[in-house]
Amino acid sequence: MSSEALIEASGLAVSYGGPPAVTDVSFRLRAGERLALLGPNGGGKTTILRAVLGELRPLAGTLRVDASCGSVPQTERSRLDYPVSALEVATMGALSRLPWWRRPGRDDRRRARTALGRVGLEDLAAETFGELSGGQRQRVLIARALVQDARVLLMDEPFTGLDRPAADRLEVLIANLAAEGHAIVMATHDLEQAQSWDSVLCVNRRQIAIGAPRQTLDREVLEATYGGAIVEIPGGGGRAILPPQHQH
Repeated sequence: MSSEALIEASGLAVSYGGPPAVTDVSFRLRAGERLALLGPNGGGKTTILRAVLGELRPLAGTLRVDASCGSVPQTERSRLDYPVSALEVATMGALSRLPWWRRPGRDDRRRARTALGRVGLEDLAAETFGELSGGQRQRVLIARALVQDARVLLMDEPFTGLDRPAADRLEVLIANLAAEGHAIVMATHDLEQAQSWDSVLCVNRRQIAIGAPRQTLDREVLEATYGGAIVEIPGGGGRAILPPQHQH
């Protein structure tokens, strides 16, 4: 993969018009890399995603985005109130490339069908989006981003509400997309999920740490990220450190 950064932030601070929501964020993201944004709810993960999308302007520092970005929201935030098929949702990805007065045409629908095939859902193209399972809806939203020609996929809690088989399918899909050269950013509060990604950026209204999970996710970093004490539990042939609010 190219060593050139698709996204680069340095000393980034972002706000919603008032005090900073997150500060001191610095990272580089290259093609084929998977970056997990790890932190508690309200810690600034979604704020960083919105800044990368251009929805929020930097309050301080710099943010350079040299690639098209596609947003993949949580599935429960993307339930549509009117009947629309999986193919129609995927085709919506073409809207970002079309003049406001043009509707998606035959070529756009062909691209959408191809994208559904890439995420393993071509056979469900005619199914109503709202009646699909959570994992299937998540993959349709990824197909929509692919129709946008997005080189960077920005995923907000993509594994929330998925059962293990659906989560496993999504993990394989994300790995395949990264192998094809897509860069992927995932906002999550799930420590176990973040441990399997290439790098992790820990935030709690400021950047706590960034690096490979094995070197970064130690007790000191997790206490600063989540606050308070943390506990160790057996798991995965070793020991996993989990914040107390996410114990099961």
